[in-house]
Amino acid sequence: MTVWTPTDDGFADLSSHDTFMNGSPHNTFARLRRDDPISWTGWDGGEGFWNIVRHADITELNRNWQVMSSARGIRMEDQTYEEYLARRTFQETDPPEHMKTRMKVGKAFSRPVVADFEDQIRALCQPILDEALEMGTFDATKIIARKLPMMMLGQILGTPEEDLPWLVEKGDALIANTDPDFTDHVLDKMQTDEYRMMPFNSPAGAELFDYAKELLAKKNAAGDTSGVLHYILQPDKDGNVMPENEFRNFFCLLVAAGNDTTRYSIAAGLQAMCHQPELLGQMQEGGDVWATAPDEIIRWATPALYFRRTARCDHEIHGKTIREGDKVLYWWASANRDETMFENPNRVDLMRSPNRHMSFGQGGPHVCLGMHLARLEVRVLFEELVKRVKLIEPAGPHKFLRSNFVGGIKELPVTLQAK
Repeated sequence: MTVWTPTDDGFADLSSHDTFMNGSPHNTFARLRRDDPISWTGWDGGEGFWNIVRHADITELNRNWQVMSSARGIRMEDQTYEEYLARRTFQETDPPEHMKTRMKVGKAFSRPVVADFEDQIRALCQPILDEALEMGTFDATKIIARKLPMMMLGQILGTPEEDLPWLVEKGDALIANTDPDFTDHVLDKMQTDEYRMMPFNSPAGAELFDYAKELLAKKNAAGDTSGVLHYILQPDKDGNVMPENEFRNFFCLLVAAGNDTTRYSIAAGLQAMCHQPELLGQMQEGGDVWATAPDEIIRWATPALYFRRTARCDHEIHGKTIREGDKVLYWWASANRDETMFENPNRVDLMRSPNRHMSFGQGGPHVCLGMHLARLEVRVLFEELVKRVKLIEPAGPHKFLRSNFVGGIKELPVTLQAK
């Protein structure tokens, strides 16, 4: 059986968004893991950066925030310190500051709280799958993968349902700001200082800022405490409240990241089912597969391709010296296909266990807040899907985002046949 996997010729330019339009350059990552695990990439768009590609190295460095800091940004783009302060969320802070915000919102995303969403998620899946099965052939990213996390986003934020399509559109423009299919303000093709203080240097950030301010005013006037926003605006033990600018940045993060991780994991799982037909049968058999399948689908997807750190001090690794102030990229996309950690890493194995993938940034202080929700949404969506279909197959070529930060299939033509 042939298993689909992206290929590339030669060493891919990891600084180029165009490189990732055919999926992650897994052959390049494999060569780097084997021959040059700590490599340097020069970049015309700014300062160059180090690539960390082995699972073991990323695991070791990810927990060492005293050496590798998040407090200069999480993407490869350069920022002035003024821009960093204006744009940052708690993702771009280190402990102990990071933990103060995390403790405020952590309860809302804890495993017990998220578990209570299961029936709600299952109910949301029904009309989504009804529409898909009625269409037969459709874009699965648009019709299935995009809709479930969008609807859950409204529940998490406590926003009006009619606002959700607009919010997701702006979230796409924000986090996929290098893809002309999602924004007219393509980051690497425009020179402007107008939005340099906005999240991701995007006009969508300004629009989401305005929306967040208006939404908060309406909720306060109505005494509405629904959604996670209520948690993050509560005073801490010292009576401090999150400043307005920080709140708006956090709101933008929830809109963008809260949608993309699940959407692109679902899309990747559907794409895998198209090219490994046995996955459908394994899911339909049920049982233990549902304890492991969500993490394997999320490993396969790796929606966040990398996160950046900045060296606080000189650090030697594999005979090379990373200098203080250097940018360092942890390539989750490479770690999740590391053959020393995963047997047959370019194949989806729904029973893979243990599965120490790094899609959620595990092992460090910045582990993804929404990981329990993402796992639950992925599991429930696929449980409901396989109850109702007897065949899923590709109906045309799929397309990836133009982004070296967000790994996602933006178009996925498929055909479903109902049982």
